[in-house]
Formats: sequence, C-alpha cells, structure tokens
Amino acid sequence: MASLTDHLSDLVEDADAVLLFSPTSSFHDRFEDGDTEIVVVAPDNDVDAEVFVELPLPFDNVKDRIRFGIEGAMDAELVSEGDEVVCIASVFDGGSDAVVRVTVDETVHTGIYDLFVNSRAEPSVIRDVFEVAIELGQKGQKGKPVGALFVVGDAGKVMNKSRPLSYNPFEKSHVHVGDPIVNVMLKEFSRLDGAFVVSDSGKIVSAYRYLEPGAEGVDIPKGLGARHMAGGAITRDTNATAIVLSESDGLVRAFKAGELVLEIDPEEY
Repeated sequence: MASLTDHLSDLVEDADAVLLFSPTSSFHDRFEDGDTEIVVVAPDNDVDAEVFVELPLPFDNVKDRIRFGIEGAMDAELVSEGDEVVCIASVFDGGSDAVVRVTVDETVHTGIYDLFVNSRAEPSVIRDVFEVAIELGQKGQKGKPVGALFVVGDAGKVMNKSRPLSYNPFEKSHVHVGDPIVNVMLKEFSRLDGAFVVSDSGKIVSAYRYLEPGAEGVDIPKGLGARHMAGGAITRDTNATAIVLSESDGLVRAFKAGELVLEIDPEEY
C-alpha cells in the first residue's frame, strides 16, 4: 500500500504554501528544495526552518490546530485570501499522517492568533480563562444567564486603576485559574459585581474590582454595556487582556489595546 509520503508531490502540486505542523527534521528536509513556500507551525523552531509560525498551545483538536496555524501565517503575511494551502499534521502519534488542502478566506482570520501569541499573559492562562467564561456562557449560574469580566495580565497596573467593591476572597491565597476547584470558585463569585484580576502566570489576584479607567476614546459596538466598556478601557490603559461574558446576549468577547478583537458564541464552541 502506498504511504502518505508517496503521494506528497501530487498533494502539494500548485499549492501556494505548505504548512508543516511540528514536523521531524527528516520530514521537514524533504520539502526544503521545492518551489512551494514551506511554513513550519510548532511550539518551537526545532528544525531551524526559515519560515516559522509559533503554535503556543497544543490544540488536541486538529481542526483548531490548522485554523490557528493558517491564521498565524495570515498575520505574518505568509498567506493571503484565496491562496491554496496544504496543511500536513499529525492526527495519531505516529508522526505526520494527515493532509488537508484549504483555500484561505477571511473567515479564518478571527483574531485568536494575535490574542494568544501577542498578549502579555501566558497563552495557557488566556485559554483557561476563556474556558471558564465559555462554560459560564453555556450553563449560566443556576440555570440563569450571567455576566462576567476577567482582566488577564499586567495585574499591578490593573489593581492601581481599580478599587475594591467588597472583601477580596483571593487576597492571601495562591490559587491559579485552570485548577478545577478554582474554576468552580470563579463561577460562583461571578454572580457578584466587579471584575476578576488574573496575573500573567494565572494567579487569581482579586475579585470584586471596580475598574476606573476613563472611557474616552474607547469604541465598542452599539448595544454593549458598562462591563464591555470597562473591559475595553482597562486594556487601552494597561497591557492586559479583557475577556467578557455578556449577560444579555451570552457571547464571550475579548478586548486588547482598547479594541474588540474576538467574539465567540459559547453554544457553538
């Protein structure tokens, strides 16, 4: 039976780029002398590729991994809308064993690559906070819709630009987002007013914070309220990322540098 390698020449023919996801050195070397642009997408550039896109998260779901890699290549202006891209990835644990040929379109460009790669907080922390917000959006609090605001990264500046609304239950703790027990606590405290503040490394710094940055010059879509305005404003004045769950429409949104960069429907996640 012919192997994947036997068919590669036909599969990549006429492609504008080939994205190799975490290839071995020997597999990468097979493409070096070809005419098609080769982009390595991996956590680290272990194969010394000339063109490299960082993959900061493992993405167990292959579809998500490929979408993330293509968006990273778009951000780096390595591929553009209309390009034919061949993605070679691993589905099982036996090395590169799957090929997907994709026509790039703007729907791939969601803003999630920039959010994870260029944010001050660790990518895994951004992911963990997103997962808490998305689960809250899916299940609500005791069956009812709930809103929440998480400010992630640059915690010192965020604390200086906010004030407490109540006793901080995390003041003397050293708990981190991502711990299942901590995530349950976050969901429970989300019923009350104020923002959660999370450090670059994922430590829960505070709950019940009232954010006090000025809202002048912050442009958010019509229909979004004070929680979104506060999230946008704090990211304009600090290097933090704000992740907001809307109580009214149930969507999860992310803000960076004062701008809305991502919108997710938890029910479709």
